Amino acid sequence: MVVGVLALQGSFNEHVAALRRLGVKGVEIRKPEQLQNVSSLIIPGGESTTMAKLAEYHNLFPALREFVKTGKPVWGTCAGLIFLADKAIGQKTGGQELIGGIDCTVHRNYFGSQIQSFEAELSVPELVSKEGGPETFRGVFIRAPAVLEVGPGVEVLAEYPVSSTSVLYSSSAVQIQEENALPEKKVIVAVKQGNLLGTAFHPELTSDTRWHSYFMKMGSEAQEESPSSIVPVGGVDPSFNEKARIDLPIYQ
Repeated sequence: MVVGVLALQGSFNEHVAALRRLGVKGVEIRKPEQLQNVSSLIIPGGESTTMAKLAEYHNLFPALREFVKTGKPVWGTCAGLIFLADKAIGQKTGGQELIGGIDCTVHRNYFGSQIQSFEAELSVPELVSKEGGPETFRGVFIRAPAVLEVGPGVEVLAEYPVSSTSVLYSSSAVQIQEENALPEKKVIVAVKQGNLLGTAFHPELTSDTRWHSYFMKMGSEAQEESPSSIVPVGGVDPSFNEKARIDLPIYQ
């Protein structure tokens, strides 16, 4: 099983390193034809406008949309979540191209600018039921988006409580496209619809690999294989988390 990681900009190295700690091969994707050689795809966090411009320059959008339609698992983190949403608001003037696939509306930079970045413990019952471990997951939110609403086919995996006084919609350079996009008591920060997974936070910047393991099992289910049939790269046992080599700086 080979996982592609879109490597135009952003935290693609961190995702490849997290996959390596699970004994899974991650390959960097920069050209449309490279998508033919992977069984699933991660779209990392980064600067969504820059990533969109680079994807357009390399003519990746048609291939990415086709990949989503094949039913192969795709996971978007932070900016990647924005790309996978069917609708995004709070974009810069002129907007940006989306891949789509998840029936949801995402607010870009919902939590504010870079200095409003934060970490928080998130309740993740679905993740715990599949992967075990602590009842919460430490979410790293860096100029993060949030999901404002979802369609009936979307499963909500995590939410974060907010108050109207703590939410910054945007900078002066951002155009709000909907007047009724008001903050809720809780906003959605992780969703799943079929073969698509989206998180507003950055699991790749932590030592907790449960989201990556969860995504790998989505790939196994898509191929009608059991999780135990995943063959690790180089003969590494996927259960070696306690002794895993940490080869990039991560938040503990």
